[in-house]
Amino acid sequence: MGTTNRSGGYSATGRSGGSGRSTSTSQRTSSGSRSGSGGGSRTQTGRSQTSRSRSNAYSSPAPYRSYRRRRRKQSPDYRIIAIIGVILILLIAAAAFAMTQNPGSNRKESESSSAAGETSEPETDLVKEVTVDNIKITGMSRDQAKNEILKNYPWKMTAVYEGDVYELTNLMSGKVDALLEEIFTGEPKEKYTLDTTGLDGAVAEQVAAMKARWNKEPKNASIAAYDADSDSFTFVAGEYGVAIDETKLTADIQAAIKAKDFDAQLTVSGSTQEPEITQAGAQSLYQTIGTYTTNTTANSKRNTNVKLAAQMLNGTIVQPGAELSFNDTVGERTEAKGYQSAAAYNNGEVVQEIGGGVCQVSTTLYNAVLRAGLQISMRRSHTFEPSYVTPGQDATVSWGGPDFRFVNTSRAAVGIKAHYSNQTVTVSVYGIPVLEEGVTYSLESTKLNDIDPPAPTYEEDQSVEPGVEVVVDSGSSGSRWETRLIVKKNGEVISREVDHTTTYKGHTPVVKRNTSGIYIPPEDATESSSETVSDPSAESAPNGPMGPFGSGGAYEETETSAPAVVSPPIETQVEAPADALSPADPNQGPVGPGPGGDTQSHDAMVAPPPF
Repeated sequence: MGTTNRSGGYSATGRSGGSGRSTSTSQRTSSGSRSGSGGGSRTQTGRSQTSRSRSNAYSSPAPYRSYRRRRRKQSPDYRIIAIIGVILILLIAAAAFAMTQNPGSNRKESESSSAAGETSEPETDLVKEVTVDNIKITGMSRDQAKNEILKNYPWKMTAVYEGDVYELTNLMSGKVDALLEEIFTGEPKEKYTLDTTGLDGAVAEQVAAMKARWNKEPKNASIAAYDADSDSFTFVAGEYGVAIDETKLTADIQAAIKAKDFDAQLTVSGSTQEPEITQAGAQSLYQTIGTYTTNTTANSKRNTNVKLAAQMLNGTIVQPGAELSFNDTVGERTEAKGYQSAAAYNNGEVVQEIGGGVCQVSTTLYNAVLRAGLQISMRRSHTFEPSYVTPGQDATVSWGGPDFRFVNTSRAAVGIKAHYSNQTVTVSVYGIPVLEEGVTYSLESTKLNDIDPPAPTYEEDQSVEPGVEVVVDSGSSGSRWETRLIVKKNGEVISREVDHTTTYKGHTPVVKRNTSGIYIPPEDATESSSETVSDPSAESAPNGPMGPFGSGGAYEETETSAPAVVSPPIETQVEAPADALSPADPNQGPVGPGPGGDTQSHDAMVAPPPF
């Protein structure tokens, strides 16, 4: 039977039948060897009869088994460590190789780092073997590669016309940039060729710049000056022009670029351009293409102003495409220039103004220019109906205010003649016809309706009996007019479109009355020797804002009219000034080359057909 002692040792006693064998744990060494009698042979006191006894005899105690397990867990596995190390080395090598083969990826990562606040790295030099037209750019940065390519392809292309050298803009610089963008941001190929196609637009721009520099339009013969002694215009011969051969020049530039001959010197050829109109032809073509006449008043001061303005306008030459301004041409109307004080309207009242009457000259010019078929660029009507032209056909002017302007749309210069004589003023346009043969322009104005006069102005006068009203000035009604542009061909009306509508204000009535309750007989009263009376010859103030087209043509001034005088006067007597003209009869119109009433304003005017 086996027994277990307290110290954890174990002893077993076998049955008799052989020499006895005893075993103890003290006889086992840490290396697992056993000692016994007989020079290292095991001594047995007996043999275990069961496998259970053998197992119990050789089982390790619990503390020893725990120690062995701890040692196995703490000991590193060097084979696993070695495998992991090899894998890491292979991954690092693969990443390094990828970055050298794709510098664009590295650049993108650098840009991402920069966007995140990190310091960006410079663009990676090209590692792969790359050539552009046999120019090796391996190992270069983008800027270095561009400089190397441009060094081998320097741009010095020039074009020469009669000794004048034009240096063409480098048209290949953008192509080089595009090629390097492809190389440095993608997977580069080994060989590239510099592309020279797709530059037609850039070449056309260069040719256009050279045309602007060297081309010269021929100049037609035309009038050049005005001779006051003979009251006629003098002529000047035309000038030859020059036109370079832009087709050949374009082809030469494109061929040089295709051959990559970027320092080519190109010779430009040109041809002489004859003027369309010679001096002899101009003298036969020039004629009076538009004229108009209006009547003035008997007022000598006003007529002086009309005469001076006509003299300043007379002989003016307007070049093709140029614009004439009446105010700029005639200048400021001052006493120093001889202008006198004449009646004019200012804010609805008659005032004496230096240069009063000049509007009649601008109105006459307006009608002449219209008949010539030239383009009216600025025109405005008066505030009140004019007396010297059919309403709706006037053109007011004022220094620093409204102006009358037109543009010479003909192919040659035009001259202006303006004369005053015997209470009439005539303006004519001298030039080459603009309208087609047989075509004429004129105006026709029709009154649409009358507008009640404004509310009267009352003046206190103690010489008037209380309860009695004396009309000093009965005023006048306003009116609204429609003006049409009448276009005829060989005497037959082919168009009569509405050109504009105009609204004129009425004059304010003036009434005397006595509301003080104190009556002073007329023989005892000191009366003013002058009374406020509307003057039909006065220059009207500008009629409202410019029209919707910006040139003072078709527009309408809307205003609510005040009621007429409520209490009729007992006696009324209004005397017009001696120099006053009766208002023009809309059915007869002023003196002029066209039918009665044919005078004009402008803006929505039908554009004249091309010459």
